[in-house]
Amino acid sequence: LHPRVRRQRQMCIRDSPEEGSYTAYLFEKGVDKIAKKTGEEAVELVIAAKNGDKEEIVGECADLFYHALVLLCNAGVKLSDVCTELKNRH
Repeated sequence: LHPRVRRQRQMCIRDSPEEGSYTAYLFEKGVDKIAKKTGEEAVELVIAAKNGDKEEIVGECADLFYHALVLLCNAGVKLSDVCTELKNRH
């Protein structure tokens, strides 16, 4: 997914976003919209966890991961950098 997110960002930068692409829409709206959606998805994941519905948790976690990837890409941060940081933690 991350390479696809990067590709959409590159297309937006070149002013040729993919028609109907939600990812392109987020990049066009900028960091405020991307951050807002990421926060919303985080809250929805917490609510799903409190409800104890595994299917809902999986769906909301996928939404959060997707929006986090868009946020990382928009900031120029590679997913591998996050993975390295996680490996370095105790």
